This record gives sequence, C-alpha cells and structure tokens, in this order.
Amino acid sequence: MKPESHVDTSVSGKATAQTFVTSKVTRSLLEWRLFLSFAICATIFYLQFLTNTSPEHYSDDYDRWAGLASHCSDAQPINGSEFLQRQGKLAKILYDNGASAYIAEPGANGQYFGNISEATWHLSERPLLLIIFPALEDANIVAKITVITPAFEETRARLLSVPGIDVSYASWAEDENPYTAALRALSAHKLDLEGPIYVDAMMRYFVVDGLQKAAPGVRVMSAPPEVTQLRERKSQAELDLLRCANEVTVLCIRAVQAQMYIGIRESQVRAMIDEALAAAGLTERWALVLFGENAALPHGSGSDRALGKADFILIDTGGLLFEYHSDITRTFMLHDSSIPPEHINIWYDVHTAQTLAHAMAREGTNTSAVDKVARDWLNGRGYNGYFTHRLGHGIGLEDHEAPYLRGGTDDTIRTGNAFSNEPGVYIEGKVGIRLEDCFYIDEDGISVFLTMGVGGQALSPLYP
Repeated sequence: MKPESHVDTSVSGKATAQTFVTSKVTRSLLEWRLFLSFAICATIFYLQFLTNTSPEHYSDDYDRWAGLASHCSDAQPINGSEFLQRQGKLAKILYDNGASAYIAEPGANGQYFGNISEATWHLSERPLLLIIFPALEDANIVAKITVITPAFEETRARLLSVPGIDVSYASWAEDENPYTAALRALSAHKLDLEGPIYVDAMMRYFVVDGLQKAAPGVRVMSAPPEVTQLRERKSQAELDLLRCANEVTVLCIRAVQAQMYIGIRESQVRAMIDEALAAAGLTERWALVLFGENAALPHGSGSDRALGKADFILIDTGGLLFEYHSDITRTFMLHDSSIPPEHINIWYDVHTAQTLAHAMAREGTNTSAVDKVARDWLNGRGYNGYFTHRLGHGIGLEDHEAPYLRGGTDDTIRTGNAFSNEPGVYIEGKVGIRLEDCFYIDEDGISVFLTMGVGGQALSPLYP
C-alpha cells in the first residue's frame, strides 16, 4: 500500500492561516521547496553521469577525514574562574533560601559545580559526594567545598581537579556510615543544619535515603528551580563548546555520506561515523544508522540492512567535547539513490516543521508552543499520528536534559537555553524521516542554530 493511502497531504488555506504565524512565511517556504525539488533533480542527473564516490575511486593516500581534526582544535575546557562563579551563584541561592548545603554525586551536576564527571569518577555502591555550602566572610557570601570520599580512595580523590577556595576532604572507613561522615563534615564547619539540604535531582535513591536517615531532623530535597536553572542557562564558554561539537558532527555526517554507496550496510556506516567522530576529537561517541523502512522506528530495530536505491539514510549521532554534547540527525540520499517522490515530499514537510519551530522559539515563549507549531504543521499536512515523540530536549552536560520542548509543560524559554529541534514523520513499514539541529537563545532572545557555522539546517535530501 502506498503512503498516500495512509497520509492525506492536502491542507486548506483556512487551516494553515489559523495555525501558523503568517501565510506569507508559509508561501515562501513552499516556493523554496518547489525550487529545491527542481534543483535536486538536476543535481542528481548531473552527478550520476560525472561522479562516483565508491571506495575504489580513492587513492591509498587519500585522507577521508581531512579537516575534521582541526575544526575544534582550539576548543578549551571550562576554566577555573567560571567554576568559581558557578559556586558563588549557588552559595548565594543557598544562603538566600536558608538552605544548609547542596550535595551532588559525580555526573552532570558534579561536573557543573565541581569538575567531577562520571568519566573521572565511576559511580559505585561507595558514594563520593561533592558538598557545597555557603559561608559569610567579611559580610560576603562565599562557597565552601567539601569532598566526601571512601578512606582507601582518598589519595585518588585528592588528585581530582576540584576548583574552589580551600577545598577540604573528609573520608569514611569501610565500617563507617558515609552519610554520617558527610553530616559530621558539615558540623565541623559550624553549620547548624537547620535548613534543608538540596540534592541533585538525579542522585541515586539509596544515597538520598542514606542522607535523610543520617539527618532525621533535616529535610533532604531536590534542588529548587533557582538551582537547576543555573545549569539550564549556558554561558558563552559553554555555548562555544556546544557549537563546535555540533558543527563538527555535521561535518562528520557529510564526510561519511561522500563515501557511502548503494549496498553498504548500516553497521559499516556506524563504524565510519565512529571513525570520523574520533578523528574530530569527540569522545563517548554514539551513532544510530537506519536505512529505508528501518527508520520508521525512531530508535531502530537492531537489524543490519543493506542500503537500497530507494532507501533514505537516517544518521542520528553525537559525542562529547570537554563534557559537552553534540546531537545531530540527518536524513539524506546519495547521488545515485532513487527516492520515491512521496518520500521526498515528506522530507520537505519535516524540514518546514523544523523551520517553523525554530522561528517560534524565542525568549519568553512557552516550550509547549514550540512543539505545537511543528506538530500542527505536520498534522495539517496529513501526518496526524506519525510524529510520535516530543520536538526536542535541552542539551549541555547531558545529551537529554531539562527543559524540554514538549506539550503539557509550563516551562518558559530563557536566554542561554539550548535545545534540540527534531521533528519527524514515521510511517511503519514504509519510511522514517527526522531532521535534528540544536539551537540556543542568544542575548537578544532569538534562536540561533548551533550548526550555523557550517550552514545550519540541512539544505536538501542530497545536501545534509
């Protein structure tokens, strides 16, 4: 059965006018779509006669990842002064809220406030805790840092590069309660522990439970929005890392596309993407590669399909640059692909949804409104029920972090927020198309693609 029997691609002018910002924007997008469709056909015809990108056409000394290593070669990790600023802001919030302390484990929040990631300290049943609490010194609120560590690991813990003024360490022996040791360390600083103890909302339950039992008279609670928003609103240094990581990920996809051919398998392309991302300097790399109808399941089915001429290629991939994530999805074709016209039409409808969502994302806008404008467009084009996931997620020290672009939320977009924008259409048994670029909100409250330095959104199915 052809997709047309499932999908009604007609749209009334009245519905479009009611749903989107202006009919002028929509008409302009549709005109570009028609122009690009003709351009693609001409380009494919030209390339079929004049190019061949199969591997045997590369010489032995050809560097297929040329230029990737240099793209982020000047990138620098977050410096010590920025960590001190973060700690100072946290200390002020704690003091103003009457909170006793903030406690985090190694992970995104441990990294944000104390430069302790899961990569530098693996989580185990023996907790290592980062404690930050406020102190008054000469009428100024300052952040004090204590690291709670297993005694036999104390030397290794002291080797961690934890920024802070007069960072202290407290250890607990194997026959001691680590949470009692944590409370004892706070008491040593003459804290009365009358106010609540804030914890990382992602902290493991047994750690939270242990802290609460060790301090039955103190409320142990997830950190409030004033704390979580510190991480949600990115600094210029953070945006620089996010920008470079996402730019080079797009470059990697393009480099891989240039070496693909009809008949290549999904597993081969995954290996190529990993190699390209490694050449670009990204760590903790991952890739989802789906051909044809396999992409109709947004996260795949575990097969190893060979690429057919009628198959779109979906690559969703990313990695870390100094702990900051990239997350890019491109659905594209090769020069000798023969993609069904209805699938090309779906590609452009998804592209338009992404464009409309990007235009809607502004400071002060509700996150659900951004999801809605993309969803309404796709529903209006006849894909009701085929866009099956939220529009996007926050990105930074975690690949998926708050806030989220989804329905049913009252979150408000602020300057410094960074999100993915990834609409998709998934028709099981036929085709799946997703396009994803991450963006941030600049000081003027405007959305800017993190991939703008390498062209921003995909240009067409042939040019990702």
